[in-house]
Amino acid sequence: MESVRARGEAAIRDLRRLPKAHLHLHFTGSMRSATLLDLADKYGVHLPEALRSGEPPQLRATDERGWFRFQRLYDIARSCLRTPEDIQRLVREAAEEDVRDGSRWLEIQVDPTSYAPRLGGLIPALEIILDAVRSASRDTGLGIRVLVAANRMKHPLDARTLARLAVRYADRGVIGFGLSNDERRGFARDFDRAFAIAREGGLLAAPHGGELSGPASVRDCLDDLHAGRVGHGVRAAEDPVLLSRLASRGVTCEVCPASNVALGVYEKPEDVPLRALFDAGVPMALGADDPLLFGARLAAQYEIARTAHGFTDAELAELARQSVRGSCAPQDEQQGLLAEIDAWLAS
Repeated sequence: MESVRARGEAAIRDLRRLPKAHLHLHFTGSMRSATLLDLADKYGVHLPEALRSGEPPQLRATDERGWFRFQRLYDIARSCLRTPEDIQRLVREAAEEDVRDGSRWLEIQVDPTSYAPRLGGLIPALEIILDAVRSASRDTGLGIRVLVAANRMKHPLDARTLARLAVRYADRGVIGFGLSNDERRGFARDFDRAFAIAREGGLLAAPHGGELSGPASVRDCLDDLHAGRVGHGVRAAEDPVLLSRLASRGVTCEVCPASNVALGVYEKPEDVPLRALFDAGVPMALGADDPLLFGARLAAQYEIARTAHGFTDAELAELARQSVRGSCAPQDEQQGLLAEIDAWLAS
């Protein structure tokens, strides 16, 4: 097939029209800035200027002070989600944004314990979230599922409770179990039992690793938690043996270029090791992470691959295929999406 580069700049395809799956999006972090301002005004929540300006806040989380600031902003935003109607709005708008960016399948990550105090408890909170997901999926046509994530800053027993809850709803929209927050704290192996419960219940294991910490944290995800996917995983590029292991096992890394730069993991988009992972054969699913705080949604991640790393349209299509193959979408839906990707490339 004639390459896009050979056909000239006018032939560059619209990345918003490239069908893709979105596998790394956090719940509160998916919120529109305008919605946050609206909800804050509704509930009388004082927002710091970093959340009021409409521009992504200046963040750098490579030290504890920076991570604390990031978490504080996130917690303030989350405090504005107080009713089932707020949850419905957030999920519907996140779905609309994803559809606009070419997403055909979304797996959104949430820790329901963060919302439980305002929504009547842990079980009601998860049921409200799943109801919102079903409604948004029906209204937008986007396939949406939920990945329940434990917080590694909390006790591992809390993670076990969440794992059991996630398994209970495995046939009602929950497809995986994750582990988020500062990976520099504690050990992955402390959460091994929670992940065993999730895996035994048929859920995908998808913990965060290889973002704020180096390759060792990715190895811990594989060895201690038996990860089927890794949230971020970019620091694996520092270890060729680990890259080979990820590639040979087909473990998808949920790579979020814009957030890597915003949090100071890398200085500029060109430094994110997309090409190193791709050339090593490591499957990737580009994700937006927390667009409320990082200012870039899904299509922008593909634009970074194109402009900062020179990915051709054929390579961008392969990234989209990898996102679909790494998803928990049913096989027939995956096949349909792969055909749509081929059609985009042939256009």
